Amino acid sequence: MNPADAAALHAASFPPAEAWGTAAIALMLDMPGAFGVLRPGAGFVLVRVAADEAEILTLAVVPTARRAGLGSALMAEAMAGARARGATALFLEVSDRNAQARALYAACGFTEVGRRRRYYADGADALVLRRALDE
Repeated sequence: MNPADAAALHAASFPPAEAWGTAAIALMLDMPGAFGVLRPGAGFVLVRVAADEAEILTLAVVPTARRAGLGSALMAEAMAGARARGATALFLEVSDRNAQARALYAACGFTEVGRRRRYYADGADALVLRRALDE
């Protein structure tokens, strides 16, 4: 995955204060166990696997590509990639105010296992979600 391409998609998908730059994405991809799935011009997902657990670091889908199944397809590939790398569970954090993302993750079988109060810059809580990968 080209970090510059992913950064452009992230910038198009998130408010400016939340967008990750090329350097940040390159650092994420350089972490042990990290991998990404990119759909040029539409979206990407970054995942990190450590031991038998995996974490979605970010999922970005540009507004014009939303509600067309791309998020679900990226999540399916992320889950398959994490499973192939030995993970048995996948975690992620999502703003409790992000109804669209929460609906996507619920449809993908994630359930809430924790909450981080006032985690985001806007004061929103982060919901910690988990999904077993043997399902």
